[in-house]
Amino acid sequence: MKILTLVSILSLSLLFDSILDFIALTARHARVDTGSSSWLPRLERHFYQADAVVHWTLSVADRATGWLSDPFHASFRELMLHAATREDLFCPAYCLMPDHIHFVWMGLRRDSDQLNAMAFLRTYLEPLLAPQKFQHQPYDHVLRQEERRQDAFATVCYYVLANPERKGLVKRWQEWPYGSAVVPGYPKLHPTEDDFWEKFWKLYYRFQEDIKRT
Repeated sequence: MKILTLVSILSLSLLFDSILDFIALTARHARVDTGSSSWLPRLERHFYQADAVVHWTLSVADRATGWLSDPFHASFRELMLHAATREDLFCPAYCLMPDHIHFVWMGLRRDSDQLNAMAFLRTYLEPLLAPQKFQHQPYDHVLRQEERRQDAFATVCYYVLANPERKGLVKRWQEWPYGSAVVPGYPKLHPTEDDFWEKFWKLYYRFQEDIKRT
């Protein structure tokens, strides 16, 4: 049963990878037919607010490499922590790849706004890429209700974390030094821990209860 489950997760992850690669390739050329150079519009703002759960992908323009390093990773974590504190967000999974960044954000309060958090993150993170820049607009996937169930959600997060393994950068995704989680107040919480999800969901529901009481 465990083998079948692992095979299913790996197959699903490969499917997600292919879909996102296709979308990223298409998005670089997709424009709105309005006579302007604006990119395709996002969903309405409320889809990114409150308890929204969104898988974000930040791609570097022209798939440029050479910027990923330990200092960049440390700065990324610091800025993710600030974004999480400003907008009350949890990040159960992120992965910095040589030419793009994946992460998942979960809103925790009614006025959490991931578009505000993304604007903040890009403003302070992009200078650290210099002379490279992010693509004009990040790709996002707002998770549907069925994708937010705990098992399905874990699969989405596994997709994020397992990118380096699928790309052949490491033999096991746990070996990649540029992937983890960002939960304010818990700097050592890491997806490679056996009891990660048990701890994470306890923190998530406890934080939501605290918000409801305020």
